Amino acid sequence: MKKSDFIYKTIQLVLYLVLTACCLGLILLDQNVYHLIASDFAYRTLCIFLWLALGLSFLFIYRDFTYFSSYSRRYRELNHAVHSDPLSGLANRFGCDVMIERYLDKPIPENLGCIMFDLTNLHEVNTHYGHLQGNRLIRDFSNILHLASANVCFAGRNGGNKFLAIFEDGDSYKMDNFLKKLDQKVQSYNQDPSSHLRIEYHYGIAFHEDSNICSITDLIALSNRRIPQREDL
Repeated sequence: MKKSDFIYKTIQLVLYLVLTACCLGLILLDQNVYHLIASDFAYRTLCIFLWLALGLSFLFIYRDFTYFSSYSRRYRELNHAVHSDPLSGLANRFGCDVMIERYLDKPIPENLGCIMFDLTNLHEVNTHYGHLQGNRLIRDFSNILHLASANVCFAGRNGGNKFLAIFEDGDSYKMDNFLKKLDQKVQSYNQDPSSHLRIEYHYGIAFHEDSNICSITDLIALSNRRIPQREDL
């Protein structure tokens, strides 16, 4: 159902309720009409059929609203399934691409920033403890990233052990606060006795500070290059 169909059905429902209220008011408030319907079989039969027609109209309108609500819910679920990573719950690579496409072939806004994350111990966990524990590590880090990014920036899993945060209205202060909040949550997680695995991550930051950065893909690539490697530490 299109949005215009929903508007049409809403107008239809409003008109139905208004007309029904007017009919009830006329019958209840006008004693002549009330007695005429009560005493005359033909008028009473006519009113019964009219009320049946109104009842059926309400059922059809209600059915359309129910269908629209169900359709909207299924659309949201499908859209979430397409754009979300089933393991992490964050935006998947396709969801990240949709976000990136908003800025393709456009000058980079001055307040656009990017942070690329590398879950550095994922390979080690997969090797020594198995992929089930590696998946658990991804989920736990994703949950922390999701909490830290709420109402602050876009966050997604860009595949493997790579995660991406894009700040559309960012500055160095906001990005620093985000990283501090994320670090505090990770430290709290690592210090929790119930946490069987440690979260270890590195990140690279890129802001619109380089004149050679001409596109959002350049910005993301720069943040990825700035992630410290083990041999650099």
